[in-house]
Amino acid sequence: MFALVDVNNMYVSCERVFRPALIGRPVVVLSNNDGACIARSNEAKDLGVKMAQPWFQVRHLERQAGLVALSANFELYGDMSSRMMSLVGKYAPKQEVYSIDESFLDFAGVPGNLEVIGREMRARVLQWTGLPTSVGFGPTKTLAKLANHIAKMADRSPGSYPSRYAQVCHLGTASRAELRSVFEVTQVGNVWGVGRRIAARLEEQGIHNVLELMRADTAMLRKQFSVVLEKTVLELRGTACLDVDHEPAAQQQIMCSRSFGSAVTEISGLVEVVSQFAGRVAEKARQQQAAAGAVHVFISTSPFRTQDRQHSPSATLPLSSPTADSRVVIGAAVRALQRMYRPGFNYVKAGVMLVDLQPESQQQGVLDLFAPGDAQGSLSKASAPRLMAVVDTLNQRFGRGAVSVAIASNFNGGTQKAIAKQERRSPRYTTRLDEIAIART
Repeated sequence: MFALVDVNNMYVSCERVFRPALIGRPVVVLSNNDGACIARSNEAKDLGVKMAQPWFQVRHLERQAGLVALSANFELYGDMSSRMMSLVGKYAPKQEVYSIDESFLDFAGVPGNLEVIGREMRARVLQWTGLPTSVGFGPTKTLAKLANHIAKMADRSPGSYPSRYAQVCHLGTASRAELRSVFEVTQVGNVWGVGRRIAARLEEQGIHNVLELMRADTAMLRKQFSVVLEKTVLELRGTACLDVDHEPAAQQQIMCSRSFGSAVTEISGLVEVVSQFAGRVAEKARQQQAAAGAVHVFISTSPFRTQDRQHSPSATLPLSSPTADSRVVIGAAVRALQRMYRPGFNYVKAGVMLVDLQPESQQQGVLDLFAPGDAQGSLSKASAPRLMAVVDTLNQRFGRGAVSVAIASNFNGGTQKAIAKQERRSPRYTTRLDEIAIART
């Protein structure tokens, strides 16, 4: 038996933990540059705010309906997610952190009433972190994901589903008649893995709800769609095709990119941004114990600013030997940037990607006859991994950016404020001592 634990409206819920006055009010969280709505409370959804809708299109609701808009606070959300994940992970022998707000649990061999366990788990997360969750149980991961959706809808819209499914839904205990009625009122687009385009194509063929999808011919689905949809149907029928992956496969590419709140024209500003991004992807590579064979960098102007001249170059710089050393990756990214940069352009986006990733344990030593001394700096290549491990440990303990390569450190100052438009960001209550919440009597 599988379970999916999901935080309800994650970003908004994190904000409400420290600002209870927001509970019951329509709230949206905006993207990095306050450009679009990337999270919405149920009240905001009821006002008609769409996912990824530009902020300027709904800004009038601030005055008309009391809509509250906040800048994204990913440092807070990530820390709150870690706390929630560590709590729910103690209830099952296997856990797969699927996203920042979702976690699959494998309850195979766990005794007791799972619905009771689910409600206890939900209550503990709410008490210890303040985050409201929904829990769905099912004999397959797809059914657990569907049960989670039903738990949310039964709680939010009483009458759409049986009230006993609210907050915690266990499809494994439902009778065939109950499953049939529930699947019949659940649209096919709510099935995990069925996107908007696939749902539209299925509806054209007369498949509108989950029950009709379950009864569809799997051979036809595989021929007209893919083997993935065939597996989805088998999972809906109760045949497990997916296991909980407590060690997800390593990424083949790692990228960090961002649009700027205002245009950057000077290379000094771009160097700081690209250096920060390069350091971040190098850290991610170390987390999955990988090394990169090349660094890809891009910068671009905005195609929507028709009055500006356009320039969107990119460059890939091979490394002499695969590495995840931040100093080497940042140095390569800066050299690639210097080759591409042209003065007189209004750059609004930049990104760094590590490509040609391979396990760090499978590297092949290369003698670089043209490197001036030690290509890794004053420390030997043998000691570089230990240095990076110390840097990562310090940043985990004291917060991202506590220790960084000097060329990237300025990004936490003036340049970051210039390009990152976050006028509505709340304090980082749990990760910054100078922004910790203060209780007053």
